Amino acid sequence: MTTDTDEPTLTIDELAARAGVTVRTVRFYGTKGLLPPPVLGPRRVGHYGGQHLGRLALIEELQHQGMTLSAIERYLQQLPPDLSAHDLAIHRAVVASWAPDATETVTREELERRAGRALSDGDVERLAAMNVVEVDDGSYRVDLGLLRLGVQLLDVPLSQEAILASRQVLIEHSRAAAHELARLFRGEVSERDARDVRSLSEHMHPLVVQALLTTFQRSLKEELREWLTESQPR
Repeated sequence: MTTDTDEPTLTIDELAARAGVTVRTVRFYGTKGLLPPPVLGPRRVGHYGGQHLGRLALIEELQHQGMTLSAIERYLQQLPPDLSAHDLAIHRAVVASWAPDATETVTREELERRAGRALSDGDVERLAAMNVVEVDDGSYRVDLGLLRLGVQLLDVPLSQEAILASRQVLIEHSRAAAHELARLFRGEVSERDARDVRSLSEHMHPLVVQALLTTFQRSLKEELREWLTESQPR
């Protein structure tokens, strides 16, 4: 678990705008204990940061899964209270993997509301290049499972070519891992009937996704640590 080092600098209005919710919703979540309290600055003005944004994104994803507010409250109570925005993003990725593939055709206004920010024409073009959005005669067909990730990538200081190449690497290696895991599971259920196969798949899917995310996260941290060590002047 990491500590959120981002200074809480957002006002409640800015937080609500970034998260795509209303100020009233932010306050309501705060009273329910779904959000940690803001940091009080001069004149007792509350300020919010990445951890609050991460929690709002996780709450939104849990709602998309059909969870009630009381169920979301129980889910969040099981999480460590000091999870960073990065850790919350990992939890959200696991939750998002539970949902089937979902696309929806929306207006530009609704697309920006779902994205939680205004989008320039260049932003939409980058999202289209990442296969997050498909533009069709003034309407936008959006992959809801990839939208928030795509929007976050808009702020990453990488070229479009590097992002697309990274996407291709992830697709190729994830498919290879999925193929090998499916081969192993087929060996385990070869003597069972179709109902047992479906039951095993339902139980294993969230576990495998979480295992892959955790393993990849740790491997990436190790690679970045070695890269930073090598780049240090000797």
